[in-house]
Amino acid sequence: MDSFGATNDQVDRSGTANSSPSVNTPSKSATPVTPVAVIGIGCRLPGGIDSPEQLWEALLRGDDLVTEVPADRWDVDDYYDPEPGVPGRSVSKWGSFLDDVYGFDLEFFGFGEREATELDPQHRIVLETSWEAMEHAGLTKEAIADTLTGVFLGLTHADYQLLAADAHAVEGPYGFTGNNFSLASGRVSYALGVHGPAMTVDTACSSGLTAIHLACRSLHERES
Repeated sequence: MDSFGATNDQVDRSGTANSSPSVNTPSKSATPVTPVAVIGIGCRLPGGIDSPEQLWEALLRGDDLVTEVPADRWDVDDYYDPEPGVPGRSVSKWGSFLDDVYGFDLEFFGFGEREATELDPQHRIVLETSWEAMEHAGLTKEAIADTLTGVFLGLTHADYQLLAADAHAVEGPYGFTGNNFSLASGRVSYALGVHGPAMTVDTACSSGLTAIHLACRSLHERES
């Protein structure tokens, strides 16, 4: 793909860089970019929010969605210390947490119990919210099946994989497939029956924005 604004340092075979690098600039005659619309949303957010309407209502009320660490996540006393600078400790025992990261409609998505158990909760949530986004857009699986609809996913952190490794669960038949980042987007494509690009990106805090950028570019270039 092209690189907008990238310097072109031409290097000869002796390894000496060109002293006057040129700059790749976008052509003024480039085809106008067609606007991209968001027509459907699925979400899981702190405070039990699982729809765009609930998010909007929470914003209007000014809800504070920060809570203490739930007991079913980890033992906060193992890590919390009000004294700053204590090695291996945190001065915070608060955060924003999803209410239910364990629930999953495994039968709807065609999973057996063992496979679903070894599936990273991030993959489970992505499957459910992708389906909800399709429905929110007024579409059906039959309507988009076999189309070049693309799936671009931002994903980071492998906490569940580390826990599974400690429990030796990754040694089973679903340990790798249930936790591998690259398979998350393909799993959504398979569930929706679409044949466009499927890509999972991990750029840390910018993973979601990078996925959106790639999705928009795929639409503009008519890959999706």
